[in-house]
Amino acid sequence: MSVTQTSEVPTPLVRHQAEADPGGKRLAFLTLTALGVVYGDIGTSPLYAIRECFKSEYGLTPTPGNVYGVLSLIVWSLIAVVSVKYIIYIMRADNRGEGGILALLALYLQQQPADEPKQRRRFAIIVALGLFGAALLYGDGVITPAMSVLSAVEGLKIAIPSLDPRIIVAAAVGILFLLFLFQRHGTAKVGIVFGPMMLLWFGTIALLGLVEIAREPRILLALNPWYGVRLFLEHGTHAFVLLGAVVLAVTGAEALY
Repeated sequence: MSVTQTSEVPTPLVRHQAEADPGGKRLAFLTLTALGVVYGDIGTSPLYAIRECFKSEYGLTPTPGNVYGVLSLIVWSLIAVVSVKYIIYIMRADNRGEGGILALLALYLQQQPADEPKQRRRFAIIVALGLFGAALLYGDGVITPAMSVLSAVEGLKIAIPSLDPRIIVAAAVGILFLLFLFQRHGTAKVGIVFGPMMLLWFGTIALLGLVEIAREPRILLALNPWYGVRLFLEHGTHAFVLLGAVVLAVTGAEALY
């Protein structure tokens, strides 16, 4: 009597390549999904960026000149960092379509270090820079969702001034817990759910912005970079420290990469 043993050969994982030229409904679907995943962070930044700029720590009062200066810094930061830096330059550096510092580090690690001490030092420096960049990425991933959600929930105090701050914190923690619980189902499902939400959000802030511009069209003067320069000339060190709050407007741009 013989016993035949069969062993199952594991099916190799197949990585689906990115579509080179999607179009029509497929392109619309991918765009909506990307809207929920990629642009969710940068789209919620206005919730807290401008408010942070006029906190008492920065020593700025919301006078017309200061408002124009802050808005000018935010607008030109978005242009320089997102449109120019990321879209035109950084997104061209990829590893077979994969972006991010870890993807580039993996590409570099394929080159084994030579025996020369100089090349070994260079190899160690590159790896250290990759780890440092990854640490910044993880730090941003921890801080930004908490700030975005907490800032959004804090808006309830406008409608309910007597609302207990502990309720706001508890609500923010609960929302974050549900978001991360849902995130384990994959990026595609997150995009499908949050894509329409972000489309509604962007449409809402665009409509609100157009209404306010119609009421006060002079706000378009903030497009002039001179107001940002004048803010530095008038406030010096305070304006430089203010950049720590202005940069909040561009948080989430790294998701593009």
